[in-house]
Amino acid sequence: MKKFILAPLFLTVAAPAFAAGDAGWADLANTNTVVMLAFLLFVTFLGYLGVHKMLGTQLDNRAEGIRSELEEARALREEAQTILASYERKQKEVAKQAERIVAHAKDEAASAATAAKEELKASIARRLANAEDQIASAQSAAVKEVRDTAAQVAVAAARDVIAKQMTATQGNSLIDDAIKTVEAKLH
Repeated sequence: MKKFILAPLFLTVAAPAFAAGDAGWADLANTNTVVMLAFLLFVTFLGYLGVHKMLGTQLDNRAEGIRSELEEARALREEAQTILASYERKQKEVAKQAERIVAHAKDEAASAATAAKEELKASIARRLANAEDQIASAQSAAVKEVRDTAAQVAVAAARDVIAKQMTATQGNSLIDDAIKTVEAKLH
């Protein structure tokens, strides 16, 4: 495709040279011959001056510069890959450490929940025992109060019965017997 585009371009540029006329090839009146001779003379002069060596040296220097830039770029790329691998390793280590921290936190939360349940069970057991003790204490107090009341009622009833059935002489003899019993127990 380039040839088809470049060929008409070259023909257009070379159009003045084709207008030279019908003179022979070796005739100096032919402008094509003069242009060709001038071109060859110019190229020979450039060769004599060593322009081709300078161009070769410049191209070699340019190639060497490009080669050194490529080496430097390759070294930078390897260094960047090393740094990237290092950061990826560090990222994986940090991710593993974060997972360990989360797992440890979950374990601690589970153990704290278990400890809280055990403490709650112990607290409930203590409260139940305390309530049972209070119930037993209240029950024994109620039983004692009932017994005391029953004893007071029985004593009062016995006093009334004895007072109604007993005569004064019987009462005096009972008092004397009680005094003797107390005297015997005290001595």
